[in-house]
Amino acid sequence: MAEDNNLSLYERLGGQAAVDAAVDKFYPKVLADDRINYFFDNTDMTKQSGKQKAFLTMAFGGPNGYTGMDMRKGHAHLLERGLNDSHFDAVVENLGNTLKEMGVADDLIAEVAAIAETTRKDVLGR
Repeated sequence: MAEDNNLSLYERLGGQAAVDAAVDKFYPKVLADDRINYFFDNTDMTKQSGKQKAFLTMAFGGPNGYTGMDMRKGHAHLLERGLNDSHFDAVVENLGNTLKEMGVADDLIAEVAAIAETTRKDVLGR
């Protein structure tokens, strides 16, 4: 088990195939969640999924192919629509549920949630 500590979270989750599968399962949950789905009304979900895959790959310690805006700029327009902590929490909850359904271990889900938490202030423009 000690050798696993040398692997990035990205590798421990299963690499690109796992990130891609998680995002593909995650967005249908988000779009079905009335707490947050309206934020995506005018969103190209194919493009959004690609950006999310690249971002999570980078955030989890995989190859950095993310070319999107930083979190503050990328979410500023959503703040004007009322984006707040409850929405952020709903997104993290949906991500955690997605990973749980995929059989990801609780300790890895906790690491994912901790990484997500590091973006809260920027996403919410604080």
